[in-house]
Amino acid sequence: MKRTTRFVLAAIGVAFLIGFALFLRGQSARANAQRTPAAGSSAAGAAGGGAPAGSAGGERVVPVGTAIAARKDVPVLLEGLGTVTPLATVTVKTQVDGRLDRVLFTEGQAVKKGEVIALVDPRPFTIQLHTAEAAVARDEAQLSNGKLNLERYETLRKGNLIPQQQVDDQRTAVDQLEAAIRADRAQVENARLQLDYARIKSPIDGVTGLRQVDPGNLVHVSDANGIVLITQMDPIAVVFTLPQDDLPRVQRAMKDGKVAVEAYARDGIQKLGTGELALVDNQVNAQTATIRLKAVLPNPEHVLWPNGFVKARMHLTTLHDALVVPASAIQRGPSGTFAYVVAPDKTVTTRAIEVGSIEGDVAVIAKGIQEGDAVVTDGQNQLRPGTRVAPRPAGQTTAKAQP
Repeated sequence: MKRTTRFVLAAIGVAFLIGFALFLRGQSARANAQRTPAAGSSAAGAAGGGAPAGSAGGERVVPVGTAIAARKDVPVLLEGLGTVTPLATVTVKTQVDGRLDRVLFTEGQAVKKGEVIALVDPRPFTIQLHTAEAAVARDEAQLSNGKLNLERYETLRKGNLIPQQQVDDQRTAVDQLEAAIRADRAQVENARLQLDYARIKSPIDGVTGLRQVDPGNLVHVSDANGIVLITQMDPIAVVFTLPQDDLPRVQRAMKDGKVAVEAYARDGIQKLGTGELALVDNQVNAQTATIRLKAVLPNPEHVLWPNGFVKARMHLTTLHDALVVPASAIQRGPSGTFAYVVAPDKTVTTRAIEVGSIEGDVAVIAKGIQEGDAVVTDGQNQLRPGTRVAPRPAGQTTAKAQP
């Protein structure tokens, strides 16, 4: 029994060893089969001419955006947030008391200076005019008679037929009548003025707002609201602010001549109008350290609307033949301002530079960059001096660095 058991166990052990050996042989064969194509591919790649795309013998290549330093005319602009302000806003009120007979304007209508926009009942003022004219006629008749009597008295006095006192009294009466006529004529002028005031006219060119009084109501000189508000629309003003540090440059530009100002919508893209700087406020706001400026712009299409917010862009001067690069090329480090410059061998070097000014999205270079140099504008965070790069025109999408 024991011998049989030992024989069975030995047979099982031999079978296990044979199976394990066959398993190892199969694994080795599969591994060899996988390595053989890879080796063939590598050989084919070597025969085809080198390393995979994006690398050079394993060297890291960084795709970057570049731009060429060039010379061009650069406008020097200052930009501030502003408010559209009418040059004149008038509350039209009656200058005489009476009943408002008619309103001759439509709300929102454009009106001209001197145009009749409302009528007050004119009859009381017509009566006053006729009364004053009658007083003039009466006193002129009395004056005519007085002058005739004065001539008679002077003739009688020459014959010593009447005393001198009587002649002097008559001359005084004539002078009083002449003065009365002048006063009567002043009353006539006043009556005509009141009658003219009954025809309410627009004092400016502008656009009417909402009507405050309906026809049929009594209107008075003391009324607070008036009849309508008229706002001048063309030309119109833009009041905007700039930091007080810009004041010296603005003053120099004003001394050199007219300073152009453009108004844009709040998005900074849509241009609404162009005008000129009219004045700089006479004091700095101590709380915000800003200065207010006022520009006047033609507004024939009424694109600029009172109290609307706009961006004001002021053209101070133009830098002619300035060397410029995109502002995104400017880097700042512990040693100062620098830029990455692409060498002919497609490696980058750092170049210390001096920036004259930054105008919008371009930087004016004073020192450190030469015309025609290729500067890196995108992807600088992956660069070190000597890094090999794959330049591309600025504005294209940057890919990840190749290992």
